[in-house]
Amino acid sequence: MTVLPPRLPPRDSGDAWVEAPDGKRYWGRYGAAGLLVHGEAGVLLQHRAEWSHFGGTWGLPGGARHEGETAVEGAVREAGEEAGVPAELLQLAFTSTFDLGFWSYVTVVVRATEAFTPTIGDAESLELRWVPVDEVDSLRLHPGFGASWPALRARLGEHSRIVVDAANVIGSRPDGWWRDRLGANERLIARLARLSAVGVAADGDGADRHWPRFDVVLEGRARDARGTDTAGAPGLTGGLVRLVRADGSGDDAIVATVADPFPGETTVITADRELTSRVEELGARVRGPRWVLDQLDALDRVEAPAQSAAPAPSDAPEGPPRG
Repeated sequence: MTVLPPRLPPRDSGDAWVEAPDGKRYWGRYGAAGLLVHGEAGVLLQHRAEWSHFGGTWGLPGGARHEGETAVEGAVREAGEEAGVPAELLQLAFTSTFDLGFWSYVTVVVRATEAFTPTIGDAESLELRWVPVDEVDSLRLHPGFGASWPALRARLGEHSRIVVDAANVIGSRPDGWWRDRLGANERLIARLARLSAVGVAADGDGADRHWPRFDVVLEGRARDARGTDTAGAPGLTGGLVRLVRADGSGDDAIVATVADPFPGETTVITADRELTSRVEELGARVRGPRWVLDQLDALDRVEAPAQSAAPAPSDAPEGPPRG
């Protein structure tokens, strides 16, 4: 017997099919997103209702994105509606995008910071189940998820941290930082906190992002810089920011931070050659300040489009320099 879907009107303008040149159809006018939740019990999978697309298969809670909605927002919203996934118990890890040009599907991978019991929230699920990683392949998987699962599985344990040589990053731009070293460090900390929330662009592909831990090393007078140390904080806030206040040499504090065991890749942001040699001996990767500053600048442009578009007063006198 054929099971028909409930006759419900579209809930949002994004709830519509997109047709490809070859006639294939993809759900989501603005693309779609799914949430891959990974916890101690395995990964959270949804047994799809028979009337749904590829009904009867196992896949991820998710669906069409709303207009103007990011992939993360869409995936978390859909998982909350369909499976009762609590956003406050999630920590972002990375995204993986399948992009056809005219349509895309983004898998948002998160870690569950605490165990929770999923609950069916609508007619799209037959069952929700925590499936041990080694048993996922034994299920009849949604074709799209089945194709992406091997690469996703290989990255589930992925962790990364970025150790920031704050003095070197700030000193790389002659923007007057020497007049207010403390303030310059606090501004850098605030910008890194915003970047940790939206994620760092993956190498070679600006579409995908990952959420590392930032260790910001402060030295000298900058040790007193204020900022929110969010290390260990759960929730959907992206990466973690930890302030490392050097008792003596900032370089020595960076080396000690890199030497501290960490279950993943470490990248140090500095242009100091001697420091580069020291941390590379410990297995760290090194990038120059421009790499992180470019990402911070791009984030500033996105966050303040109105300000960047607003015309500046043409005859306004320039204010006195701050000293």
